[in-house]
Amino acid sequence: MVKNGLSGKSPVVVCHQKHTSSHPFGVFYGQNPLEFSFPLVLLQVITFIVISRILRFLLKPLRQPRVVSYILGGIIVGPSALSRAKRFREYMFPEDSEFMLKNIGVMGFMYFVFLSGVKMDLSVIKRAGKKHWYIALSGVIVPFCTTAITAIILRKSQEKELVKALSVWGVSSALSITAFPVLYPIVRELNLLSSEIGRLALSTAVISDIIGIQGIIIFEAGKQGEEKPITAFWYLISLIVVMVSIIGGVRQAMLWIVRTTPEGKPVDQIYVIGILLGVLVAGFVADMGGLAIANGPLWLGLAVPDGPPLGATLVQKSETIIMDLLMPFSFLYVGLTTDVYTISAQWSHLHPLFYMALVAYTIKMVSTLVASRFFDMSIRDSFTLSLIMSLRGEVELLLFIHWMDFKMISQPHFSMLVMLTVTVTAIATPLISVLYDPTRPYMVDKRRNIQHTPPNTELHIVSCIDGEESLAGLINLLEISNPTVNSPFVVYALRLVELVGRAAPVFIDHENKENSYDDSNFNSIHNALKIFEEASGEYIKIHTFTTITSKRSMYQDICELALVKKASLIILPLYKKHLDNLNGTELLIQGNISVNSNILKHAPCSVGILVNKGSCYQNHLVNCGMKLSVHHFAVLFLGGSDAREALAYADRMAANPDVALTVIRFLAHDNEGDNEMEKKLDDGLVTWFWVKNEGNNQVVYREVVVKNGLETIAAIQAMNTVYYDLWIVGRKHGINPVLLRGLSYWSDNNELGIIGDFVASVDFDSPASVLVMQQQILRGQESASGSLLSRFCSKR
Repeated sequence: MVKNGLSGKSPVVVCHQKHTSSHPFGVFYGQNPLEFSFPLVLLQVITFIVISRILRFLLKPLRQPRVVSYILGGIIVGPSALSRAKRFREYMFPEDSEFMLKNIGVMGFMYFVFLSGVKMDLSVIKRAGKKHWYIALSGVIVPFCTTAITAIILRKSQEKELVKALSVWGVSSALSITAFPVLYPIVRELNLLSSEIGRLALSTAVISDIIGIQGIIIFEAGKQGEEKPITAFWYLISLIVVMVSIIGGVRQAMLWIVRTTPEGKPVDQIYVIGILLGVLVAGFVADMGGLAIANGPLWLGLAVPDGPPLGATLVQKSETIIMDLLMPFSFLYVGLTTDVYTISAQWSHLHPLFYMALVAYTIKMVSTLVASRFFDMSIRDSFTLSLIMSLRGEVELLLFIHWMDFKMISQPHFSMLVMLTVTVTAIATPLISVLYDPTRPYMVDKRRNIQHTPPNTELHIVSCIDGEESLAGLINLLEISNPTVNSPFVVYALRLVELVGRAAPVFIDHENKENSYDDSNFNSIHNALKIFEEASGEYIKIHTFTTITSKRSMYQDICELALVKKASLIILPLYKKHLDNLNGTELLIQGNISVNSNILKHAPCSVGILVNKGSCYQNHLVNCGMKLSVHHFAVLFLGGSDAREALAYADRMAANPDVALTVIRFLAHDNEGDNEMEKKLDDGLVTWFWVKNEGNNQVVYREVVVKNGLETIAAIQAMNTVYYDLWIVGRKHGINPVLLRGLSYWSDNNELGIIGDFVASVDFDSPASVLVMQQQILRGQESASGSLLSRFCSKR
C-alpha cells in the first residue's frame, strides 16, 4: 500500500500481510484461521450478529426497532469501541478485509432497496387524498427550505465541499424526505400496519419518496456535470434508458410470468432466481451509467407486480437471507466506518452540518404536526404521525455512504450523521408506542352484545371469512339463528387475506365501485353470499368487504369494522379436523389463531368462535332439507357473562321451529365457590329464558350438580349419547372455579376456554361443531368477576 508523505517528500510505502484465500488445515497443524480470508469473514459476521442480537434482546423492553440494534452493534464492533483496541482490530478487521466487507455491505443495501420496491404499492398515490398530499408536501418542502437557509447562514464555517449549491441541495433534500423502506419495518414491528395512523404514514411516505427521488436525481445530475456539463446530459439519457428498459421491457416480462402462472400455484423457481440475479445486473448497469448503484435495484423492485404470485414469492424466498445474512454486512461496514471519537476532535468543522440536521428534523416534525392539525387530527395523533415521519434508518445510511464516495463528507461527518440517525430513531420509536395505542378506540362504554340487544331490532354481525371452508358453516349458522322481519340481520362479511409481497395494507368495500380486487376465490365467495342473501329475502342483508393485511394486525380491521358498523357480534372461524389414520389425533388449523386471540382481547362487541370440524357439520346442515327437519343444539351453561351471552344467542335460535334446544345448567354442590352477584345474574337470565320457553316443547332445560371438574366432564360425556348438530358454550368469564377444578391442564387452546376446547377436541368424539361465545368486555372492565358484576349491576 502506498500512502502520500509530507509535502515535498517521497511517498511512504506501508507493507501489510495479505490474507490468503485458501482454507487452513486447522489449528492442530499450527495454523491461525484468522490468517485466512474466509474464516476471518465468518468470524466477523458471527461476532456482529451475536452482539446485535444481544442488544436486540436488551433493548426490546424499551421498544427499540431492529435497525437501532444493528447500527449500535456495528458501532460497538467498529473503532468506536472494540476495534479501538489495536490488537483486536489487527486480528479481526485488518485493512485488506475492508474491501470485501464494503462490497458485500453495498450488495446488502442493493437487495434491501429492491425488496422495499417489491413491497411498495405505487397505486396508493392514486388513492391518496388531499390530506396525504398536504402532509407529505409540507413535511418535505418546509424542512428542505429551512435547511437550505440554515446552510446559507452557516456557509462561512462550512467545509469547502458542503458550501457548494449542489451539496446544499443534496443534503437538504436527503434530510427532509421520509423513506418508505425505513418506515415500513418499524411500523410493522409496532403493529401499526392496519391502524389509521399506520396507513396514513405509509401512504404519505410513498408520496414523500416520489418527491425525494426527484430531488436526488437533480443532485446526481448536477454532481455528474460539475467538471463537464455534457456528462449531466448523458446522465439523464442513461436514466431514461434504464427506466424505460425496466418499465417497458422487464415489467412486461414479469406481467407475462404472472399471466402464465396457474392460479394458486407459486412462480417457477427459475423466474425467481432470474429476477434475484437481475438485481445485480440492475446495480451494474446503473453504476456503469453513472447512476447511484441503488437506483437500479429500487426501480427493478418497483417494476415487480406486488402481491401474489410473483411479489409474494420473491419476498417469501429472499427476505430472510437478505435481512438476516446480507444486511449484517451492511451495518458492519457502517459501524467500521463510524468513529465517535472523531466527532469531538473535529467539532469546529462539524457543527454547521449538525445544525442543518437538527433544523431539518425539528422543522419536519413541526410542519407535519401543523399539517395534521389542519385536517382536524387530535394533538396526540398528530404528534404520533410527526414522530413516525421523522424515523431514520437504512436509506439515510446509504445516502451518507454515497456522499463519502463523492467526497462531500469525511469520516467525522459520517460518524456524526450516523449517531444522529440512531438517536432520532431510538427516541421516536418508544414515544410512538407510548402515545398511540391502536386498540384504544375499540373498547367502548356502550353495551353491544346479544343479551342487551332490544328485541325487534336489527342485529348487526361482522362475519370473518378466511376461505371457502368457512363459508358453509357461516351460512348455516346465520340461517338457523332465526332472523325475522321484525329482527333482521345485517351481516358484514369480511374476507381475510394475508398480506404477502406488499407493504401497504388494503381495505376494500366491494359496494364501492372505485375499489377493484381481482380474486376468483373471493368471487365465488361473493356469489355464494349474494345467492344466500337473495334466498333469505328481507331477513338478511349482506355487505361484503376484503382486508389484505398481516396476520398480526388483521384484528385491527375486524374491530374497526365492528366499531363503525355498531355490530353486536363478531363471528370467527376455527377448524379442527380429525385424522382418521392416526387414532386420537386431530389437526388444528392455525391460520387464525393469533387473529382470534387479539380480537377476544380488543373486540368492541361480543365474539363467537365457530369451530368447524369439517364436512360433517357442513353437509348435515346444508342438506338438512333432505335429511332432517329439526336441528338439535345443546347449550352448556356454566355461569358467568359468557354463558349468559351463549344462552341469549341460543334463545334466538329456539324461536326457530326447526330447532330443538337442550340447555344444561351446571351448579356446584352446596353452592361451593359461588359468587353471589354472578349467581343472581345467572338465576335472573335462566328464569327469564325458562318462563319464555315453557310452552315450547322443543326446548329442554335441566340442571346438573357437580363437585369438581371431573364430574362436569362426566356429565357432558353422558350427553354425547344423543346426536347434536351444534354445541354452544360460554368461553370462560365468571365461571365458578369449582366446576372446573382439576381441569386447568386439560386445555390446549385458550381461545375456546376449558370446556369449549374439550367439547371441540377429538377426545369428546362428537362430529358436531362448536360455537364458543364471549360477551363484550366494556372499557375499564376487569377480569375479576366482582368488579365485572358491580359495573353490570349498576347499569341495569
